[in-house]
Amino acid sequence: MTNPTENSRYLVNLQKETDGAFLYLALAESEKQPKMAELYRRLSASEVKHAKAWEKRLIDSKAKYSRPKPSGRARILAILAKRFGPQFILPTLTSNEQADSRAYDNQPEAESTAMSADEKSHALLLSAASDRSTGLAGADVAQMEGRHRLGGGNALRAAVLGANDGLVSVLSLTMGAAGANLPGHGVLITGIAGLLAGSSSMALGEWLSVQSSRELYQRQISIETQEIADHPEEEQEELALIYEGKGLPIERARELAAHITKDKGNLLDTLAREELGIDPKELGGSPWEAAVTSFFLFASGAFIPLFPYIFLKGIPAVVTSLSVGALALFLTGAAITLLTGKSVWVSGIRQVVIGILAAVLVFGVGRLIGVSVGG
Repeated sequence: MTNPTENSRYLVNLQKETDGAFLYLALAESEKQPKMAELYRRLSASEVKHAKAWEKRLIDSKAKYSRPKPSGRARILAILAKRFGPQFILPTLTSNEQADSRAYDNQPEAESTAMSADEKSHALLLSAASDRSTGLAGADVAQMEGRHRLGGGNALRAAVLGANDGLVSVLSLTMGAAGANLPGHGVLITGIAGLLAGSSSMALGEWLSVQSSRELYQRQISIETQEIADHPEEEQEELALIYEGKGLPIERARELAAHITKDKGNLLDTLAREELGIDPKELGGSPWEAAVTSFFLFASGAFIPLFPYIFLKGIPAVVTSLSVGALALFLTGAAITLLTGKSVWVSGIRQVVIGILAAVLVFGVGRLIGVSVGG
């Protein structure tokens, strides 16, 4: 007998698993390391299996449905993975897997328990993968399912929020200047100053953050190098314990640690990754690259509400700036749904309302200040 409520839930689950299978396959096609590519193919196959289980539920209930295609969100994430590499979207996928595992916990179907366990396992694997810019090191990935390390930064999130910061800041700033009725090109000059000040501040903050992390990592690696030189046996035992913790048998863990210890350079590289969670070649990335990227992300968002003032003045400039700013705010909110999976319309409209309210508030403050100063 058809149950509309249950069928609706089955369709939601089927769409999630379809998207997951599609995205993992996209990661496999983008991944340069054969072991990692094979991991993603296995995860895709697991999601396909889950999708078939939910599709069977729909068939058994004689529900009328169309087999879903990958959603627009999944397609955009796949494009980003192919363009910027799997690491760009891994933190987002990890969050999705963790949320999906909890969603299955409250579903009554018998297969939901197994699926929930699978999704938790997927989240653990993705967390380990996203924590390493060069993939999973050491033991086979199958032996890493018991180790959960939270992924690092989310480049996609940083890109969206960086541009959004510039957009909201300069939209509000120009509206405040317009409210104060600055003469001539006063609003444009104020906006340019805000763009440069905000972009420079963001760039400096990113540079300091990444550079400080690099210096900390360098110190940790220096300490590890000295420990290897002074106490190689202890470091070998420590490495064996790490592999035991990942699930390797004691003898195999000690054998692997002994093999790695024969090459001091390889031992340092392995300990840095496994014990400290550091990639010695990257050390958290380039501070200059982070600074330049942050500068242009903020500036790209800030320029949107500013450019109408290059060609227009007065009320037409204000109205045009608000209009293009509102559109950009909506697109920013829509882009955030790539991370959250929420409704594009809800997220986009919410972003517009918050941004416009901030701009109107600052416009009012500017008007009060302008009237006060003007007498």
